[in-house]
Amino acid sequence: MTKVAEVDHAGIAAALEEAWRTRLPLEPISSGLGVTSIDDAYAIQSRWNEIRLGEGDAVAGRKIGLTSRVVQEQMGVSEPDFGNLWESRRVPVTGGRGAVAASTFLQPRVEAELAFLMGSELPPGEVTREQVMRCAEAVAPALEIVDSRIVDWRITITDTIADNASYGGFALGEWRRDWLEGDLAALDFELRRSGGDGARGAGAAALGHPANAVAWLANRLRSFGVELTPGDVVLSGAVARMLPAAAGDRFVLAVGGEDLLTLDIT
Repeated sequence: MTKVAEVDHAGIAAALEEAWRTRLPLEPISSGLGVTSIDDAYAIQSRWNEIRLGEGDAVAGRKIGLTSRVVQEQMGVSEPDFGNLWESRRVPVTGGRGAVAASTFLQPRVEAELAFLMGSELPPGEVTREQVMRCAEAVAPALEIVDSRIVDWRITITDTIADNASYGGFALGEWRRDWLEGDLAALDFELRRSGGDGARGAGAAALGHPANAVAWLANRLRSFGVELTPGDVVLSGAVARMLPAAAGDRFVLAVGGEDLLTLDIT
């Protein structure tokens, strides 16, 4: 019987870190390096996170990807994925406006999302949407900058998981406690890009309800022995299609018809 070669988790994590720093993308690790197992992909992500922390970065929370059923079918998976929100790529926002240099990224795209701020610990057992809503302190409109260290976005599910769920950065609007009293699934999001391109969707695009996505994350993290903790920021998944981003672009996120967050790519 032919022995299957072990995946070099540490070596691939180091290569992703190099791509993060140099902005020189890698060939798909799924095909070139034999990363076909989701467990291996998360192990690589974990090793990369250790490298980032060793470089002085910090984890601000988590991001959830692949919340759309259509995208799951496209990727051949039946559940979302998750990654870390590294503090070094939090875009400062003042008065609802933020800016970030295009040169920070390799091949960025922007998504509209709803962010949760966890206020208390989740109870033991299977986490539910209702528990997430009770334990959340507030929610906020958010823009995620997704990016890929894999050349030309030629990714499979294991490529994106290992690549920290294609994390690039994030910007948050004002935290809103009052939104927790309403129907988050019915929130209407409109993302506009300078030049007329845009995308629109509702909160229900994230697994039927954004808090469903957070509950999924909490339960998935527990399978790794990890908990969401008070103060964690959670991006609950895209509510509309992602838009390409380049220097000179301006993105405006409106919720319920009100412009709440602007991001300039400089």
